[in-house]
Amino acid sequence: MGVRDLYAIDVEKLRGVGPKRKDALHKMDLFTLGDLLTHYPRRYLDRTRQAWIADLMEGEEATIVVRVLRTDLRRLKGNRVMVTSTVTDGQSQMTLTFFNQRWRERQLKEGLEAIVFGKLESFRGKAQMTSPVVDLVGDQTGKIIPVYPQSEKAGVSSADLSRFVGEALRRTITNDDARRLADPVPGWILHDRGMIDRSEAVRGIHIPDSQQEISAARRRLIFDELFRMQVSLVRRKRHLQATQQGVAHSSDGPLIRQFRDSLPFPLTGAQERAIAEITADLVRDMPMHRLLQGDVGAGKTLVAVAAMLNAVDGGHQGALMAPTEVLAEQHHLGIRRLLAGLEVPEPSSLLGNRPLSVELLTSRTGGPDRKRILGGLAGGLTDIVIGTHALLQDKVQFQSLGVVVIDEQHRFGVEQRAALRNKNLDGSVPDVLVMTATPIPRTAAMTVYGDLDVSVLDELPPGRTPIQTHHVDAPGTLDGEPPLALEQMWAELRASVADGRQAYVVCPLIDESEKIEVASAEETYERLASVELHGLKVGLLHGRVPAEEKDAVMERFRAGELDVLVSTTVIEVGVDVPNATTMVILDADRFGIAQLHQLRGRVGRGAHASVCWLVASPTTADGEARIEALVRSTDGFELAEIDLDLRGEGTILGERQKGRNDLKLASLRQNREVVVDARRAAIQLLDLDPELAANGELADELAVFSAEADEEFLLKG
Repeated sequence: MGVRDLYAIDVEKLRGVGPKRKDALHKMDLFTLGDLLTHYPRRYLDRTRQAWIADLMEGEEATIVVRVLRTDLRRLKGNRVMVTSTVTDGQSQMTLTFFNQRWRERQLKEGLEAIVFGKLESFRGKAQMTSPVVDLVGDQTGKIIPVYPQSEKAGVSSADLSRFVGEALRRTITNDDARRLADPVPGWILHDRGMIDRSEAVRGIHIPDSQQEISAARRRLIFDELFRMQVSLVRRKRHLQATQQGVAHSSDGPLIRQFRDSLPFPLTGAQERAIAEITADLVRDMPMHRLLQGDVGAGKTLVAVAAMLNAVDGGHQGALMAPTEVLAEQHHLGIRRLLAGLEVPEPSSLLGNRPLSVELLTSRTGGPDRKRILGGLAGGLTDIVIGTHALLQDKVQFQSLGVVVIDEQHRFGVEQRAALRNKNLDGSVPDVLVMTATPIPRTAAMTVYGDLDVSVLDELPPGRTPIQTHHVDAPGTLDGEPPLALEQMWAELRASVADGRQAYVVCPLIDESEKIEVASAEETYERLASVELHGLKVGLLHGRVPAEEKDAVMERFRAGELDVLVSTTVIEVGVDVPNATTMVILDADRFGIAQLHQLRGRVGRGAHASVCWLVASPTTADGEARIEALVRSTDGFELAEIDLDLRGEGTILGERQKGRNDLKLASLRQNREVVVDARRAAIQLLDLDPELAANGELADELAVFSAEADEEFLLKG
């Protein structure tokens, strides 16, 4: 029996599942036997090692089997209620307390057996748990009892699920070979890793006889989830390479040589390696699809310029798309400086050459300039264009777009990223380089961007000064007398300005919010200008500032006419002012690790020592951990791994996970090594059997788990 068969059998076919039970299971997104058998236990109760109330210390978490003796409901002020239930484990008693959960009075009837999981507390000398997790497991007597995610709303308990799963197993895991679960993973892959077969794993995770059996089952099923994903991604990538017509470029044209000779500094080893990897892709006639990730200041733009020059050397064009006008303008200024003096062949010219043309196209580009640039792109006289979403407009046509660079790619929608790849009228697909200054953990990159090759800039160019990071614990930052540490911070900022340097002060909100008590940019600007930074030239920048005024403020800051820029996160990327050496981030615990690291990267861009002050009074363990991580490390890759541990993979996978290919057991945090191993196995298998002709069961399983829409999503992403 294959996966397709499991997902074709409705749960109503199981004994004991009538219309009401069927509707209840459907509310939990359990429609088929396949859904039910992949609804895995969230934990287990080992009755040979179960906890007893009398043995627990205060503050200790535990799972205990109890029987309800009595349940009472008490009304509190403000239409609130408190439900208390006295329970026993057969030796001792304790109280379970729930606030505003009236339904607990109906659930916890006298005589009910349940498993409770929570932290033991002491109230007036008696043991209690407040709002513990309660699982109804019935009177199961097995040594190890699976505890399933249940739904009080749907009226389905862990005991119900255990019964239905048991029935599903009897229907599928039998001694009859015709009805056993098919195992689509080739035997040699399982043998090399010492893994049990699929039927044994599914049975072992639901009806285990030992902890070892649970461990072996989880190991196999986690591998299955990640292996499916990697085979799908690698196969898709190879299919694209084989079927799409790309643009073949030369590997060492005159422009590239001119460019290298003009650089006043040597490239880092990481930049040389990335350029070599990209060049190897460009000379092939299949489209490049590569991710370039590097820490703040690692020199990604220079690598991207080299890629675009490869295109121009071959008579094609390059395009760089940035998410904001500020960043696009910054790129335009920087790239024009880098390429000043370079010339391209122009047979129609008297001199036989013309200056390399680098243009900027955004929504603010005026009519005459826009008309000239569009004509240059269509006629081939514009070599490199840098822009925002404006590049995606239908009127923008290229004579021959050879290389597309998408900066801070996570800020663009899937369709937007795909649109720029479809700009060539001859149907050829340009090479695509997507860049991010937010380092992605290796396992996440292999999963989310599994159809991209990855180049990493893990080395900073010489001359980048280290940034000292300090945490200032400052409750009530804007009210009353500031703490001494805060006074010291402002004093050091003033001293750096007196030495000729500049500073940023970043706030998370534009204006006052009664709901979230965090510093607002406008209020902070007014306060600093009149109190802490009185006498300094202070500017204000945020998303509601009109475009022309925003440009003027930024230009004044770049020119050194402003000492301090108070801003929201609009300066997160693209702002490059080497003279700025102090970064103050207010309410820093409100930002994520990646954003804090990006903001910190706005300083330390010149020869002067730089400092970042994180002003925060974290109220959560995660907030405190984020601040500690930033103080301890300036390595973006290390911070990305910490971020993955703190946030979990859900925020990184985002829309990528759809439908049945969700990770039920596998975790990018906890199973990092398995991700790498699964990709290695996928590549080995597809090297031997590119079309999965000899592995029909696996091909069919991939079809069930990966809908065509998901594959298109992965491709465009």
